[in-house]
Amino acid sequence: MLFAALLVCVTLLFSVAESKQKDFYTFKVVNSRGKLVSLEKYRGSVSLVVNVASECGYTDEHYKELQQLQRDFGPAHFNVLAFPCNQFGQQEPGSDKEIDSFVRRIYGVSFPLFSKIAVVGTGANNVYKYLVEASGKEPDWNFWKYLVDVNGKVVDAWGPKVSVKEIRPKISDMVRQIIVKKRDEL
Repeated sequence: MLFAALLVCVTLLFSVAESKQKDFYTFKVVNSRGKLVSLEKYRGSVSLVVNVASECGYTDEHYKELQQLQRDFGPAHFNVLAFPCNQFGQQEPGSDKEIDSFVRRIYGVSFPLFSKIAVVGTGANNVYKYLVEASGKEPDWNFWKYLVDVNGKVVDAWGPKVSVKEIRPKISDMVRQIIVKKRDEL
């Protein structure tokens, strides 16, 4: 009898803990202008989370393709969420203000840009700790891309050698599913 009661208590505790499990959208981060932002505002849309750098060999191609994705699919159903990082080759040396100014001026970036963070190691931002744990893939260079679904679950991750154009069909399908679901609910 005591064992059965204990088993019920443990089961209940486990299910409560599971229901409070974190997903990507439960985190708060600081944007490039110093304001604390809840990622909860992006729940219900698809997100492509990218660690960016202004002085990398991948910068030009990736920023152009990321901005095109944002133009084509965002912001109601999709957002690129960019996190500057200076850990790989010291290729993001500027301040948040300098980075923000550069990408908006040179690439016309309209997607959300966050404060510069560490994405690996002991000082890694909690958002990236979650992305790495959920995907099993850790960034080893700039422009790693993590695709997050409407519920905050990591769908997949790709390194910088995989172009945004290669990922585009998967994003397009996910956005299409959101639109069809909303249409069916009308």
